[in-house]
Amino acid sequence: MNNIWITTWYTVREALARKVFLFFIGLSALAIIISAVVVNVLSDSALISGVTTQDNNIIFEEIAASIQLIIITPLASLCILLAIFSSASFVPHMLEKGNIDLLLSKPISRSQLLFGKFLGGLLVVLINVGFLIIGVWLVIAIRFSIYNFTFLSIILSVTFTFAVLYSIIVLFGVVTQGSILGMMAAYFIFLILSPLLYAGKVQFGELITSDFLKSVIDFFYYIVPKTSELMGQITMNLALGKGIIDWQPILTSLAFMFAAIGYAIFIFNKKDF
Repeated sequence: MNNIWITTWYTVREALARKVFLFFIGLSALAIIISAVVVNVLSDSALISGVTTQDNNIIFEEIAASIQLIIITPLASLCILLAIFSSASFVPHMLEKGNIDLLLSKPISRSQLLFGKFLGGLLVVLINVGFLIIGVWLVIAIRFSIYNFTFLSIILSVTFTFAVLYSIIVLFGVVTQGSILGMMAAYFIFLILSPLLYAGKVQFGELITSDFLKSVIDFFYYIVPKTSELMGQITMNLALGKGIIDWQPILTSLAFMFAAIGYAIFIFNKKDF
């Protein structure tokens, strides 16, 4: 276990050395500052104009929750896109001649080495996502004097979404010893495939008349990670304090992540360096 944490910390240090960590923090800090300026420019009278109810506390709670979601939704997606790009080279860099020879000469198993690399990339993103979401939460909380702690739970949903995509990057990194195909696969699933499958299965499933097409959609829907739902309805429900209503997208995505990491470790153990 100690070997895994050493590799995890080494990956975090690598991110610091390559300025990946600082770049993320800088962007997050800029987003928080802009959010603070925007919400403080808006006056209370403008926010509740046209509302006839006398219970302003309820109105401000709803407004605060809406503003938090409006700010975080695009920023969280941007975090995922940047995280994919910045983490894609962690495994290929480890597998470069000289680096991998040095690492394999240490008293650490290949499974521990790769799993530590996975946890390291995940920790870097967790810290940055946490910084961004806590910062936005504080801005809204201080502005409206409403402290919605359930909003902070989306740190876990956003980080979990990245973890699932990062397992694909790690797998392709081991197989190809490069970063391009892993990035392309992760972007394709996150931006195109998962939203299309969600639309075909959930939103427009009743409009599809072909049984064969429905079977194809069902097959890929349950195999491909549900990043569209993780970053959409599940994140929104967590932010609004509704909890997790449907566990299926989480459990199937978790199974995919374990399968991808397990297969990556299997291939890594078989490779000859």
